[in-house]
Parts: sequence; C-alpha cells; structure tokens
Amino acid sequence: MAETTTPTSNPLAKVLRRFTAPEPDWREIEEALLASDVGLVATTALIQAARDGDGAGGRARVRAAALSLLGDDSANQHDEADVVLLVGVNGVGKTTTAAKLAARAKGAGLTPLLVAADTFRAAAIDQLRALGVREGVEVVEGRPGGDPAAAIHDALTLAAARGFTPVIIDTAGRMQTRTGLMDELTKIRRVVTKVAPTRTVEVLLVLDGTAGQNGLAQARGFDASAGIDGIVLTKLDSGARGGVALAVRRELGLPIRWIGTGERATDLVPFAAEAYVDGLLGAPTNP
Repeated sequence: MAETTTPTSNPLAKVLRRFTAPEPDWREIEEALLASDVGLVATTALIQAARDGDGAGGRARVRAAALSLLGDDSANQHDEADVVLLVGVNGVGKTTTAAKLAARAKGAGLTPLLVAADTFRAAAIDQLRALGVREGVEVVEGRPGGDPAAAIHDALTLAAARGFTPVIIDTAGRMQTRTGLMDELTKIRRVVTKVAPTRTVEVLLVLDGTAGQNGLAQARGFDASAGIDGIVLTKLDSGARGGVALAVRRELGLPIRWIGTGERATDLVPFAAEAYVDGLLGAPTNP
C-alpha cells in the first residue's frame, strides 16, 4: 500500500514530544488535539481511551487510541466502484481529484470516463477537459448553465454502450446549508440509480484538510443529502493539521478513502491509518 503523506508540524506533535511518561499532562494534550482540528467529541473519546490504556508512554497511548478509532486499513479501503460521484464545497479539489482517480484507474488497466457535471462554472468544464487530455481519458461535458443530471445521464448511457468503467463524476461545489443545491444532489443520485441500476456507486466527499472543524459540518450536511460512502482528504501538503479525519470517523463513522498531497496524478494515495496517525502525532522522541 502506498504511504500516506501527512502533516508533520503541528501543536500536537510538539506537545507529545515532551510527554513520554505514562501519566502526561492530559489537559495539555487535550488542548493540542483540539488545536489540531480533532474536535471536541473525538478528542474526549481519545483522551479517555488513552488514559484507560496502561504500560506505555503518553504518546504511545494516544497513538493506540487514534488507531483504534480509525480502525484497520481494511475498514477504509474498498473495491473499485463502477460510478464515483465526487461532492463537496467550492475549492476543495474535486476536479483535480477526479482526474487523479481516472489516472489511477487507467494505470490499473481500466477504461475510465470523466464527467464534467459542474455546469455552474465553465472554467470547471475547461479544467476537467484539459486534465482529461493530459491523462488520456475521455470526458463527457455538461453544457454551461445546463442541467448536470442530463450530462450524467448521457455519460452513463455512453459508458454502457462502450464499456467505460469507472465513470467518475465531478459535480459543482455547493454549501451544505443551501437546501436547493443539496436537493440537486439528491436528484443526481436518482438519475444514476435509474440509468445504471446494476452499477455499484460510491459517493465521495472531498474535504480540504486545512478547513478544520468546518469539514465536519460539511460531512454532516452532505451525508444527509447524498449519502456519503467515504472521504477524500486533500491539501495535506502544506502544514494542514488534518485532525478532522479523526472527527469524521468518530462522529459519523465515515471511512477515509484517499489522501491528496499535491497536484500530480500520483499525489493521491490510499489512506493508511498508521502513516496518518504518525504524521499527526509526529515522530516519537525515543523511537
């Protein structure tokens, strides 16, 4: 499994380097977890689990608690879906993630199809078209200002006729608080189910790793409207704290599927719990 790249400089790592004794200053560690975007509910659970552990130093106990919360990597990985629907707010990296997923699928010997269903922004369609050319992947484009569901319908019909798989759909960015826009996602899900009833569908929420606890609010809203199957955590290449992954896993039970660390196609790697936790906590003082 590819190694997950994670943030290396954060308040939590600095605090834990000082606490190798079995009974560290749990209050200071709690504050550092909160500062790392882990969130109150997940932080409370982690601290309780770490305090209940025994025998190891403070860092090792926090590490064990975090790994237990995330579950083993098999809980976060999955079989490749026939249709992948990417959702999220503006600016989180949905379009580049779509292209990276397509590049990975092509590298695995599949014939992916990209769908530019962000019809609100002509620039998004242009961007996905350019990325499709770069990766050698065909793109079905929605009409600017048109109905995204129509573009998805056309793409799924084409995929059935010509054997494309997976179909990777880039949708428009939308705030989880905008009821009308969230209802559109529900409509898109209905279209996918109607046109491709036998295809496996995965809805991935793309979260900006620098967004902090706002990412948890996004996950709640999108899960309610679109039924999220997993998370793609992006932008973990520039000092992002990334603790929101623990919050999402603890509070919503959603698995982290992928980690995005840069702009290249290879900068999307499967989530690896141990690598992620070690990046979040920092290297031990005495490895």
